[in-house]
Amino acid sequence: MKKSILLVICLFTVLAHSQEVKPIPLINVSGEGKIKVVPDQVTILATVETKGTNAKEVKKQNDQQMEAVLKLVKTMNLPTADYKTKRVSLNPQYDYEKKKHSYNATQTIEILLKDLSKYDELMEGLVDQGINRIDNVTFQSSKLAQYQSDARKQAMKEAKMKAEDYVSVLGQKVGVGFTITDNSQTYYPQPVYAMKTMAMDGVAGAPPTETLAIGEIEIIANVSVSFKLE
Repeated sequence: MKKSILLVICLFTVLAHSQEVKPIPLINVSGEGKIKVVPDQVTILATVETKGTNAKEVKKQNDQQMEAVLKLVKTMNLPTADYKTKRVSLNPQYDYEKKKHSYNATQTIEILLKDLSKYDELMEGLVDQGINRIDNVTFQSSKLAQYQSDARKQAMKEAKMKAEDYVSVLGQKVGVGFTITDNSQTYYPQPVYAMKTMAMDGVAGAPPTETLAIGEIEIIANVSVSFKLE
């Protein structure tokens, strides 16, 4: 009797297990949404770097140059929230060949410029006032979140269209989404920066050369989707 009960229990367990692992008919596809946008703002990371043998004098010179840079930024009427100091350092350096100490001071400022028509003016002014290193120039869109949303919707539409194409020849239909994986990345163009110079080797009255090539931001959304089949 006990053996019979045990056999029945095992039989129900096997049947229940087989029902749990019953495969779900799925189709796995990927989709991509791509939107090209002309940037309307830029973030500039610029540094004042000074060197010398006296730490106090090196730091003083560095502060004076950065003060001139901040005055320039203020004269361009940029909101105070759009620029800030990112890094400050004063480091000793030792020349083993000459057996002498020197010091290197740096200050880095980050500027968000929302009016690209002022780009050349700002870059030229930064160099004139003491900036001797442009660390990074990143062009952006103020409507990035909106464009990312649009790209994601495009990616989902493409994924569903692919699934419908595949199953149409099988006489089946695409059902609800089962799993969705977002593989999106955003690319920002990094144009090479060239200092603004005067045409014809600096001849007086010559028009300034162009240094800005904005390009476009590609906002790309990539998704992997599993749809149930009906």
